[in-house]
Amino acid sequence: MTIEAVTLSWDDVNFKLKEDHAFDWLRKLGRTFAVFDQQDSGNISFGVERDGEKLFVKYAGARTLRYEGEPEASIERLKLAMPLYESLRHPNLVNLVEHYEVGAGYVGVFEWFEGETLHPFTAFPPPAKYTHPDSPFYRFRQLSLELRLAALDSIFTFHRFVEARNYVAVDFYDGSILYDFKTNATRICDIDCYEQKPFFNHMGRLWGSSRFMSPEEFVLGAAIDGRTNVFNMGAMAFCLVGGERDRDYSSWEAGRDKYEVALRAVELVRDLRYASVAEFCEAWGLG
Repeated sequence: MTIEAVTLSWDDVNFKLKEDHAFDWLRKLGRTFAVFDQQDSGNISFGVERDGEKLFVKYAGARTLRYEGEPEASIERLKLAMPLYESLRHPNLVNLVEHYEVGAGYVGVFEWFEGETLHPFTAFPPPAKYTHPDSPFYRFRQLSLELRLAALDSIFTFHRFVEARNYVAVDFYDGSILYDFKTNATRICDIDCYEQKPFFNHMGRLWGSSRFMSPEEFVLGAAIDGRTNVFNMGAMAFCLVGGERDRDYSSWEAGRDKYEVALRAVELVRDLRYASVAEFCEAWGLG
């Protein structure tokens, strides 16, 4: 089915929406040099620059192409997400600067991070994600094992902190990760769906990529907790240093000890996993 779209031009970018929308408020933040208009969350995001300072601007309120709901729902979700970035401030998380109502919607303004997403679904949809030499994921997998393990340590450290703050990760996948190939720094860029504990599955199939989701994330009423996030961490380990869904040792690069830790983490039976992300990190060897 063809989606009717309008094309908008703004500073250095062109983008498509289902209908026209006013972005005059964006001007005060700087000149727009990048746009991200293909998310299915209902948000549209921009890179803006003023006086040499770059910002990442996430906005809800426009009718984006890949979002099936109403703007009011995406506005409410973005509003609810902003306190998460304040409560979970961490060196491995993108930094929220401010958030506020604007025009017909809501905006969150973040410091810009010079990273590339490890799930570039618009520029390099699978299988190109895994095979094209320009794909950020492909390039990441060509890095040394040491650098990739360091990225995993950044991810695990942040989620151990999330757990200690009494939250659980929801909708965490490789699209939530930015990697700077110049500095080898890793940042988590999207925690909009994270929840405070106790949290129970209220949807049946929660938000997320099935490549990283535990069985309970598909079960209405199931507890989503530390064991759930242990599964997420194990799945991410297999994604970045293993065979992703192929969890055979022949596709693993990080040695037998870490393989056994990751394999236990992705046990389908909850009680066979580590009880917490902290316990998983200790077994992994993360101080």
